[in-house]
Amino acid sequence: MEQSRHHPLLEAATQSEAQRLGRPLTGWRLKLYTIIFEADTPAGRAFDLVLIGLILASVAVVMLDSVDSYRQRWGWLFDTLEWGFTLLFTVEYLARLSCVMHPLRYARSVFGVIDLLAILPTYLSLLVPGLHALIDVRVLRLLRLFRVLKLGAYVEEYGMLGRALVASRRKILVFLSFVLLVMVVMGTLMYVVEGPDNGFTSIPVSVYWAITTMTTVGFGDITPKTEFGRFIASAMMLVGWGTLAVPTGIVSAEFTAQRIRVRPTTRTCPACLSEGHDPEARFCRDCGERLPPYFAGQGRAVPPYP
Repeated sequence: MEQSRHHPLLEAATQSEAQRLGRPLTGWRLKLYTIIFEADTPAGRAFDLVLIGLILASVAVVMLDSVDSYRQRWGWLFDTLEWGFTLLFTVEYLARLSCVMHPLRYARSVFGVIDLLAILPTYLSLLVPGLHALIDVRVLRLLRLFRVLKLGAYVEEYGMLGRALVASRRKILVFLSFVLLVMVVMGTLMYVVEGPDNGFTSIPVSVYWAITTMTTVGFGDITPKTEFGRFIASAMMLVGWGTLAVPTGIVSAEFTAQRIRVRPTTRTCPACLSEGHDPEARFCRDCGERLPPYFAGQGRAVPPYP
């Protein structure tokens, strides 16, 4: 079996397949790819856990650095740690780009953009000191926690919620348009009833009051003084409670309609780097590229769909 791997024809076919898929199949790049992008492997899981620990520590340093008393006493230590974290994350980002055959695809992906934003503020703070606080964007990288802790079911639920929102966007848009019309009408009515003497100086100000009242926020900076105005405000508050339930019902109905049984994994497409493919899948659901074999626990390969 080992000898067959070095057959010239097989080796040429393997190289051709690697170029077509964009995933390194041999050498250090394959090992690095497996560690960085495959959380199902022991090495990949350990890498992601260490990475998450570094992210949490980095965010904690930035938060402590914003406290004046800590900054005056430990500012030099915070600066040293922050630059250390930034250098580590820079090396990690470059490693991710180097181990994939299509680095630009990863750089343009959601995680690629987040990884880049996680290191840019430190370097840009040399030119604009105020950008240093934006380092907290690194907390977005904790989205990888779902992959590491085998919380794939929650990732799928998140995807189902997103699909439900997309499917119900027209209904929600119609509902919000109707609410906006009601706000304009009620705001105009309150402007006529209360008038500038009671704080309703213009229709836009009255519409602002109507929005805060309908959403039950009620800042209290503008309040009706007349009996009829208070009656309208009371009616809007009661209607606001029922109004909040409408979009919730729309999204819940779509969410229930899309519930399906899935077995999410951290299986990654080598071409477009999308995750969550079924263990038996042969091709990527997003780009159509052939997927490499998926190995469940203890090195057992999962047979693909026929």
